[in-house]
Amino acid sequence: MVSRVRVWLNRTYAENVFFMDQLRRNPSDRAVEIHATHGDPDSPVLAAADTAELEPENLSPAGYVEYALDQCGRRGVDVFVPRLHQSAIVAHRAEFEAVGTAVLAPPPEAVAVFQDKVIAYEAVQAIGVPVPPWWRVRSSDELVAAVEELEDAGHKACFKPASGAGGVGFRVITRSPFSLMHLSGFPSPYVPLDLVLEALRRAEEPVDWLVMPRLEQPEVSVDCLTGPDNRVRLAIGRTKNGRRRGFTLHEQWLEPARRIAEGFGLHYLSNIQFRMFGDRPVLMDVNTRPAGGLHQLSLCGVNAPWAAVQLALGEDPGEVVPPFLGQDYTVVSGPRPLRPVQLPQQRPEATEQQPLPAAPAGSVEAAAPQATVGALHL
Repeated sequence: MVSRVRVWLNRTYAENVFFMDQLRRNPSDRAVEIHATHGDPDSPVLAAADTAELEPENLSPAGYVEYALDQCGRRGVDVFVPRLHQSAIVAHRAEFEAVGTAVLAPPPEAVAVFQDKVIAYEAVQAIGVPVPPWWRVRSSDELVAAVEELEDAGHKACFKPASGAGGVGFRVITRSPFSLMHLSGFPSPYVPLDLVLEALRRAEEPVDWLVMPRLEQPEVSVDCLTGPDNRVRLAIGRTKNGRRRGFTLHEQWLEPARRIAEGFGLHYLSNIQFRMFGDRPVLMDVNTRPAGGLHQLSLCGVNAPWAAVQLALGEDPGEVVPPFLGQDYTVVSGPRPLRPVQLPQQRPEATEQQPLPAAPAGSVEAAAPQATVGALHL
């Protein structure tokens, strides 16, 4: 009898409820038990898991590694999928292996390269992958110089943190003065340059921003599955052009993604994003973790989470080829269950969560790829 697989997802995005769904619906029908931890008791990943715990707050990276090792040993975790403190965890891979846990994440050298976007751009440019022009900015004077150079070349300037994920902190510079236009409708990523400069001059500490031209659509997000031998087993592009989403196997996107995944050893699941700069694709970002939209590959008949778990367990799935490309689609939000509310003093330190009943056919939960959350929420 094949034993069940115990998988742990630590503090992760709400969308990974669908990652968990796919693990349970693996094509081998192997039993999968999922453990989840999070700092937010209302994260849907806690309700979706078989067992769940609230994570302790304010742990240092070293303290979190100790906490994670205890979780793996006590819970009998076979495969650990870390998002929070990924870099600290992969540096201690041997210690996790000693307690019987495979860490589903790249080696520390690969994670380190892509923590800083400037270092990442320099590294991928060195292996021949096109990148947009960029400026590292830490002061108001540096920001003005970068914006003026971009505008003189006919581009809109944007900025984002040199280290960050999920589009947090992304803004587009505008010369329009602040007005009621900025207060009508939904919040916009556009921010007047004069307000940004005022905020920088009043700031007590320097910023660390990457300033670059605003890149054009389509955006293509290539999900890769790479083995510990540095060979890519799966590469599929998810396209985004406004509301319309789709899939692509065009080599103009997949070839540079494979070059990055294999060249830097992005083992297991990674996500490599491109946009257009003029008439050519350029790298936008590299994530050394599963993308929040990874479950959308199920529309192509692919179960990427399970193939990654197989690799982590030493069971090579071979080349994962999509049997078809799904039709164009859009993403809408839908409800997911939450755990019952408990008063803080009543919440046990480690709370077991019973499996939720299966969603009835045709329900929102059963239609996972179409019922995703619209943004990454931690």
